[in-house]
Amino acid sequence: MKIAVLGGGPGGYVAALKAAQLGAQVTVIESSEVGGTCLNWGCIPTKALLASAEALHKAKNLSDFGIELNGSVTPNLSMIMERKNKVVSTQVKGIRALFKNWGVELIEGRGRLTGPASLEVEKKDGSTATIAADKIIIATGSRPAELPAFKFDGKNILSSNEALTITDIPKSMLIIGAGVIGCEFACIYNEFGTDVTMVEMMPRAVSTEDEEISELLAKKLKKKKIKLLTGVGVAKVEKTPDGMHAYLSDGKEMAAEKILVSIGRALNSDNIGLDSVGINRGKRGEIIVDNRMETNIKGVYAVGDVIGGMLLAHIASTEGIVAAKNICGRDATMDYSVVPAAIFTSPEIGSVGLRENQAADKGIKTRIGRFQFRALGKAHAIGEISGFVKIIADAGTDSILGAHIIGPHASDLVHEAAVAMKAGLKARDIAATIHAHPTLSEGLLEASEDVHGDSVHVPKK
Repeated sequence: MKIAVLGGGPGGYVAALKAAQLGAQVTVIESSEVGGTCLNWGCIPTKALLASAEALHKAKNLSDFGIELNGSVTPNLSMIMERKNKVVSTQVKGIRALFKNWGVELIEGRGRLTGPASLEVEKKDGSTATIAADKIIIATGSRPAELPAFKFDGKNILSSNEALTITDIPKSMLIIGAGVIGCEFACIYNEFGTDVTMVEMMPRAVSTEDEEISELLAKKLKKKKIKLLTGVGVAKVEKTPDGMHAYLSDGKEMAAEKILVSIGRALNSDNIGLDSVGINRGKRGEIIVDNRMETNIKGVYAVGDVIGGMLLAHIASTEGIVAAKNICGRDATMDYSVVPAAIFTSPEIGSVGLRENQAADKGIKTRIGRFQFRALGKAHAIGEISGFVKIIADAGTDSILGAHIIGPHASDLVHEAAVAMKAGLKARDIAATIHAHPTLSEGLLEASEDVHGDSVHVPKK
């Protein structure tokens, strides 16, 4: 079985490795670098920058832990970027090593389908190659969305990609869009010393999260002196001798050294031969697939951002595994019922399942359990007491409908709730499970107990 994978991001490279493990002969075509956006311009490099920002924050506040530091603490952006690049490079080498280990061929170039079982590749050296395959997996991902009024120039108007490569810490930055990416960059550059303002058309930041989560994040951003303007857009921007000037939709004006446009992602489904093969696409250009990840053309599969849906690396990887299994004779379907997500702001956010308003919209009667991190001994010991755990359970069945966490290590903690939901456990099951003390995980225990008013560490209501 010969399989060609168009795109080497978290969907494509994982699909390639899984198919190789199942005995297929696999070729991956990648126009840039293995790991895709997530590894090279998204998840990993931003977390590397965030780690530096967190280290800087701790260094500035060492006295809170009884440690005296003689001398100033300042960020060195060139060293921070060098560390970020090293982290990315290490991961890239790891994927390339796995390809070699499993016999996956990597062709570096831009590919396009020429038929349901063939691709043409324009290699980086200028030569052209034709790839024949029994099956094809399309995993071309997405890119930062761009608006005509805010064309990326890489210097004054930045995409999220370019925000990872600037050489000097800007004195001020206007971020258009207060979604996941915008809020993460706001926290990073604010810690580095940039005066950050965010403008968001929606009524709240990270508007897809539970409302209580958004409300607390807004308070924490304000405490950090990050200005958040909601319910307003940017009408136009223009370059001035002192930087960039922005005109808001409410008539206000503001100046900033840099503008970061963070308004979402555009799908990479153009110019890859879909129309010539007859592959169906949706209104946004997303490739339409079934729950086995197969398109309307038999033998052609698609995974990851290019099919739309939730644009998350871990979903792309899971979709890649499902596609590879089906191609190699295994029967697999994609299940989106339990998908945890993380936002690496300060504090972190972790969520899975229904938000409270979503449950209400579905007419589901719920019981809500909450627990504040400030009531945990471990949170005080590490000096991170802001935030809470929120468990949403079905009032009739006690099934866990959703879990939402904002606070220290929220991105890690949310998976206990995700496993419980996947296994069909109840809130009482988490409450009945002994949790080690002192840990942050006790917050989930206490919130689960609070669903039924049983937590001994929650004040009387």
